[in-house]
This record gives sequence, structure tokens and C-alpha cells, in this order.
Amino acid sequence: MLIAADKFKGSLTAVQVAEHVTAGLRTVVPDLSVEALPVADGGDGTVDAAVAAGFERRTVTVTGPLGEPVEAAFALREDTAVVEMAEASGLRHLPPGVFAPLTATTYGTGELLRAALEAGARTIVLGVGGSATNDGGAGMLSALGARLLDADGVPVAPGGGALAGLAAADLSGLDARLAGARIVLASDVDNPLVGPKGAAAVYGPQKGATAQDVAALDAALTRYAQVLGDVDAAQAPGAGAAGGIGYGALVGLGAAFRPGIEVLLEVLGFAAALEHADLVITGEGSLDAQTLHGKAPVGVASAARARGVPVLAVCGRLALSAAELAAAGIGGAYALADLEADPARSMANAGPLLRRAAAALAHDHLS
Repeated sequence: MLIAADKFKGSLTAVQVAEHVTAGLRTVVPDLSVEALPVADGGDGTVDAAVAAGFERRTVTVTGPLGEPVEAAFALREDTAVVEMAEASGLRHLPPGVFAPLTATTYGTGELLRAALEAGARTIVLGVGGSATNDGGAGMLSALGARLLDADGVPVAPGGGALAGLAAADLSGLDARLAGARIVLASDVDNPLVGPKGAAAVYGPQKGATAQDVAALDAALTRYAQVLGDVDAAQAPGAGAAGGIGYGALVGLGAAFRPGIEVLLEVLGFAAALEHADLVITGEGSLDAQTLHGKAPVGVASAARARGVPVLAVCGRLALSAAELAAAGIGGAYALADLEADPARSMANAGPLLRRAAAALAHDHLS
């Protein structure tokens, strides 16, 4: 039995999901052989998944999205690092109810990348998602040595809003070690940088942006792409990921965009784990329409189906039909909502409920 599930956001980490599922399965089949490989798609929990797979956790102090120091971690194994931008520039670093769509910075993500380079990383997987920022990765590039200047030759202020005044960009001072490194942009979204499907329009409101802010940010990011000299890349898949940090990585760091779950499964050694599996259990907090667009469970199911291994899922909430699950390669799903209809109580008691759901799965498929 291979458990390859993502976190249940707001209640359980991916590691905890695997622990509770294992406990539930073994209430029915005590001697069941279980291997856990917690997964992530590039967003929150990506570093934790890498550490669970044998990477070493490295912790550094970096600049948070509001400019304050925060503790952030990356994962390292030999010369491969997994960097999660949410560790440095994520919404989780904002005080409750506080947003800064125009001024939040990705500077700390650049510092995290620099720490990975200093640790000897030559392949860096940059997982993006859960960001508090809309600065197109300008802060990240600045931390790595770029100079982004206004008409007076003064560095522009932090945040996406200030990019409206960008007049010149000098990338010649970028950390020289980047030239010898392979940067992989791992994201579960393929939005462009600007336009109606761009970073500001689609994700800005989730970060507190008003309609006026969205218009200002889209114009500022358009200006940013013009000054950096690669307007075409602003429409590239993934350029709009995590407030446009995708664009900064693609243009400034020469990153290659790949679906986050695809990259993480490769880095975490999913193929090797799958060789010994008779059944895979995947899942995440909510199995819904978004799941079908590059989220972890579908990536797991796709890889397992290619090897002829059946897949079942566990989740907090199920909003997909049996036909949609089957089309994604998932034979069935067990939802906590079926055991506890109240969402607050379900999240508060997610662990015990998940053990019950896993026991039901075992009764149906293993006994």
C-alpha cells in the first residue's frame, strides 16, 4: 500500500494524512505493508514533503512579504534543493486579516534561493503557490543582484504597485552561480503574467486586491515586462504563477516551467515507490474542479495509471462525480464530510475522522 497524499489544508499536513490513513487501514488489516510518500504540487507543504522523502531541512532568516525577518526553510539532498516560495513570501506570514497586494515583496524568496546556491545546490526546484505577493518576482531578482530603477536611477520600492514607475532593469549583477544552476519552476497553475487570466486579475483578489488594485497591478506588471524586454514571455504558461514570480523566474533566472506535481513526484522518487505498490491512496483537503487542473491527486493518479496500479482517494470534501474521478484515474473517494457534515467540526477532528475513512476504505477493498 502506497500512501501519496497532499495536505488537508488548514487541518493536516501531508505527513499527518499518511499517519492517520496508515492507522485507519491497520485497524482492519493489522499486518498491512504500508509505505508513505507525502506529496505536494509546489505550494504550501512542498519542503515538508521533500524532507519526508529524505531531504535535509535547512533553515535561514529571510525577508518576509512585509519586509520583516521570518524563518524559512528549504530542502537539500546532494546538489538538489527544493525551495518553496511560500516559506519566505507566503500569505501565512501576514497577520490575520492583513493584506498588502501592492507592496508585498518576494525579496525573501530570492534570499532563500541564494542560500540554496550557497549550500551547493545546482538543481533548484522552485515551488510556487500560497504567495502574499504580486510583484512579478521583482523582489526575488533584486535579492539575487538585479537592479530595478525608476527614472531618477533610484531602486523602485518593494511590491508590484511600484513597478508602474520602473524605468530601467539591469540584470548583469545577478548571482553568477545562477549561470551554472538549473532552475525548475514548479507550479500547479499555467496563467500568463498579465491580462484577464493574469496574475493580478485571477489571484489578486485572493490577496486583498480591490478592482482598482487589480487594474493598477496589471498595468504595473505590463510595464515590468516591457522594461525587462520580454513581453512575449508575459503570456507564457506559468508566468503568472504566485503573483507573477513565474515571470521573474522564467525571464530573469532562465527557469523551465513544469507542472508542480510532475516535478515533485520525480524529485521525491515516486516511480521507485510505485514499483512495490498494489494500491495507491492519494488525496487532499477538497477534491473538486480545481483538482482536475494539475493538483497533486490527479498527478499521482496519472502516474499510477500509467503503471497499471489502481488508485483510491481520501479527502475532506468531495465535489467530483464518480465519472469525473474515474476519468482522472481514481477508482473511488472517501470524504470526511460523509462522516461529519459540519465543516468546522470536520476540520477540528480531521485526524480521527480520517482514520475512520481509511478503515472504511480497507473494509471495502482490502478485507
